[in-house]
Amino acid sequence: MLARFFIDRPIFAWVIAIVIVLAGSLALRKLPIAAYPSVAAPAIAFNITYPGASAKVVEETVTALIEQEMNGIEHLLYMEAASELGSGSLTLTFEPGTNIDIASVEAQNRYKRAEARLPEEVRRLGVPVVKQTRNILMIVAAYSPDRSLDNVAIGSYVAANVLNHIRRVKGVGEVQLLGTEYSMRIWLKAERLHAFNLAPGDVLSAIRAQNVQLATGALGQAPAGEHQQFSAPIVTRGRLQSPEEFGEIIVRARPDGAVVRVRDVARVELGAQDYGVFARLDRQPTVGMAVRLTPDGNALETARNIKTKMAELESFFPKGMAWDIPYDSSRFVDISIKEVVITLLEAMLLVFLVMYLFLENLRATLIPAVVVPVALTGAMIGLYLFGYSINVLTLFAMVLAIGIVVDDAIVVVENVERIMTEEGLAPREATRKAMDQIFSAVIGITLVLCAVFLPMAFFGGAVGAIYRQFSVTLLLTMLFSALMALTLTPAMCATVLKHAPGKEVMPTRGFFGWFNRLFARVLKGYRSIVSRILHRTIRFLAIYLAIIVATIWIFMHLPTSFLPEEDQGYFANLVQLPAGATQSRTLEVIKQMESYYLDQPEVRHTVGVVGFSFFGSGQNAGIMFVPLKDWDDRREPGSDALALIRRANATLSRIKEAFVVAVNVPAIPDLAATGGFDFRLQDRGGHGREKLLEARNMVLAAASHSPVLAGVRPEGQEPGPQLMLDIDRAKAKALSVDLAQLNESLQSVLGVAYVNDFVRQGRILRVQMQSEPSGVATPEEILRLPIRNTHGEMIPLAELAKPHWIVEIPKLDRYNGMPSMKISGLPAPGHSTGEAMAAMESIAGQLPEGFGFEWSGTSYEERLSGSQAPLLFALSLLVVFLALAALYESWSIPLAVILVVPLGIFGAVLAVALRGMPNDVFFKVGLIATIGLSAKNAILIIEFAKTRYEQGMDLVEATLEACRLRFRPIIMTSLAFILGVLPLAISSGAGAQSRHAIGTGVMGGMLGATVLAIFLVPVFFVVVKRLMQGSVAPRTKESEHERS
Repeated sequence: MLARFFIDRPIFAWVIAIVIVLAGSLALRKLPIAAYPSVAAPAIAFNITYPGASAKVVEETVTALIEQEMNGIEHLLYMEAASELGSGSLTLTFEPGTNIDIASVEAQNRYKRAEARLPEEVRRLGVPVVKQTRNILMIVAAYSPDRSLDNVAIGSYVAANVLNHIRRVKGVGEVQLLGTEYSMRIWLKAERLHAFNLAPGDVLSAIRAQNVQLATGALGQAPAGEHQQFSAPIVTRGRLQSPEEFGEIIVRARPDGAVVRVRDVARVELGAQDYGVFARLDRQPTVGMAVRLTPDGNALETARNIKTKMAELESFFPKGMAWDIPYDSSRFVDISIKEVVITLLEAMLLVFLVMYLFLENLRATLIPAVVVPVALTGAMIGLYLFGYSINVLTLFAMVLAIGIVVDDAIVVVENVERIMTEEGLAPREATRKAMDQIFSAVIGITLVLCAVFLPMAFFGGAVGAIYRQFSVTLLLTMLFSALMALTLTPAMCATVLKHAPGKEVMPTRGFFGWFNRLFARVLKGYRSIVSRILHRTIRFLAIYLAIIVATIWIFMHLPTSFLPEEDQGYFANLVQLPAGATQSRTLEVIKQMESYYLDQPEVRHTVGVVGFSFFGSGQNAGIMFVPLKDWDDRREPGSDALALIRRANATLSRIKEAFVVAVNVPAIPDLAATGGFDFRLQDRGGHGREKLLEARNMVLAAASHSPVLAGVRPEGQEPGPQLMLDIDRAKAKALSVDLAQLNESLQSVLGVAYVNDFVRQGRILRVQMQSEPSGVATPEEILRLPIRNTHGEMIPLAELAKPHWIVEIPKLDRYNGMPSMKISGLPAPGHSTGEAMAAMESIAGQLPEGFGFEWSGTSYEERLSGSQAPLLFALSLLVVFLALAALYESWSIPLAVILVVPLGIFGAVLAVALRGMPNDVFFKVGLIATIGLSAKNAILIIEFAKTRYEQGMDLVEATLEACRLRFRPIIMTSLAFILGVLPLAISSGAGAQSRHAIGTGVMGGMLGATVLAIFLVPVFFVVVKRLMQGSVAPRTKESEHERS
């Protein structure tokens, strides 16, 4: 037998434990650290730039073309596209586990098929493909405290001298510049062009011809003549560098010496590449760098390395430039991890105090105190091999595992102590006998717990990634715990425990003597109560049925949630002005928000962005992040993020110029930008955008009257005014206007024409051309623009085009290849996300024919995993039953064990309901843990009762004897586990809501599984045994020895 081998060779057992600790310690140093594992499905995005193009033009000429080629790509889950003024994006989301590098290569190969059909402007600017990640590790801000440098100067310096250094830091996956670089801006003056009889295309062609880098070869290039004595490269004037040089470019030269230069018809300056988006930090302009982690990056180490690198680069900054980190999610990661580690240490301390109270000597307490760290360290080896990280979920699993690991050690130590006391055997002999008795119980408990947690590892989607972290960590810890219970624990029992023959092991004097006498009286009373219960089994089975009914009722009335809302140290504000509002109006709203937030004592910074929000980009959009002070500085009631959000929404709702809403960030930012469901309404019948908008409004109207739904809103921008230039093509032909030249002139003047590139301080930057803003501020000014015909005559645009105002959607969405509109919302209080999604599906079913819907994001994941949950919970119970049936060669014992599970679930749902908490992912994990732990207590009683019964003892007497023998270890292990998770249930600080969610359920479940089970498990065993009396004949003592 395995245990006997290590009892006789304890050094061998110590060597195994030491090797495990060493390997685990090495693995721990290599494991990445993050708040949560990477749970989002892998995605890539095509980022489209088409300066000056409307949303409809971007969609019809670029987005839809690329999208058509992506249909059918391998492992694709869904794709979503958005087209806006001057830009667009196409995001492909793949199945979890897909190799994103291979998927990216295939996507780019497919893009090449469509590239030739794209507009030349788009091809020249390129369509980059990037790995899409939502979770930003930190924002590094560069600014000018004395305002001596503007945003463009700072942005250009950062892009040239900082950005690439940060990208090379270990753990950094992507860095996005929240700002703009320099660009050579050619601002055309329409009246000057008209005066010189020039078209915008003339200026464009001149710049392209004279700002060029040529490969002109070399003098004396091989094969050279026989008498050629030297060689030298031939160079010409290359790319221009300064505004003055660009101003000197000759647009037209006449034989009489008259020259028209660029500076004669345009204003040339070193301006910004993009004026559409800019950022602010605490009321002043700033440039940001949004840093994202690699999938295997260590958040804490990467954040430290970035700060070190920035401190190193600071010495090279130009005068008047400084840096700060207004947003740093690694702080939340750091504090969350530290809080859970503290909880882990508190749990271990409480567990050891409980063991010392019951075992009553330091030698016996020392054994579990050694075994627990060995098992936990061993789990690190598995986490490293599986490619997991140290995160909140794996640490939660370890807190739960402490109680389970201690249980295995306690079962062994307590049984050895009991045999030493009752039979007066020496430690070695007592350990041998004890291991013979409990070997199958240890294996049984391990099998049951593994069977409970194993199905969690097979959940699909994002929820499955969360469950998998728990289940694998627990499985690893339990397996190492079982290994220790069969190797190191018996070896230590045989060598560490001491017992003089004839002397009581348990103290009879002092505090422990009083405790033992008290416990003996409690045990006597417990045996008496169980005896009376076993003579009234029908009555107590009725009580059991009432508990099941109560459990179902409470469970059905628990509000549901995906993950608890956390105070992550910051929140976001979405800003949306009416369609057609300008950038200056958005900036004024941002300034009002800055004034409000910076007056709040809990706020550390404000980071505002004008021109971008989660609703879409545009002059009328904005977003503001509000980082808060550390949690230790916000201890007062009402200073948490959720309370600040409520107060902010009440105050900011008074801003009449814009719709402003403060929202908390999701618990796992990888999954979504904001919480709630993600509903995509689709036009599947080709009805057009107007009819799709009508259908969306029908859905919103119906949703507003649903009692199940709350906060249902369209995500995107509302239809706004657009100036339609209706070109009279017949008249254009009659006036000899070339339509191609007309189109080029309109794009150059009204849009932004990318000309070519220039070099500045080693950076290759863009040359861009457009009309002076003051010259195209009204429709009348636009109509005065000169257009040259093929005869060289200048004709005003008013002769060729008629303007009229139309209303169009400024942001056009597509989902899985069809026009779509995104609708988001929340379940009403007391209702689940599942009920909300069902209500939305019911509303969508009433729409006219040709309109459909699909779910995306977290809603897609919920639909994917929701159907699996009941099956996998049932599978857990079935596997537990089958494992026990095989182990005990009996159908009755597994049935008696399974019957205890509802008692644990009753305790869990009651505890959560009393604290007003929802049924979320963490509660479900705790519920699965409760199933296994409930079964564990039942196994300890039923294993001994079965053995006594098979040795010929009366059924009731055998059960009562098992209750007497196992009462102390059950109370000890249960109390140890309950106190082990107590710090989770009552913790505070960063990430406390998640700890409460899992701690409350498990603690309540264990209380129910202990207080109720110690009285009802004997009833289950006796009733089941009587019902199945003939199925398994009682065995004699001799046959039992033969079996073992």
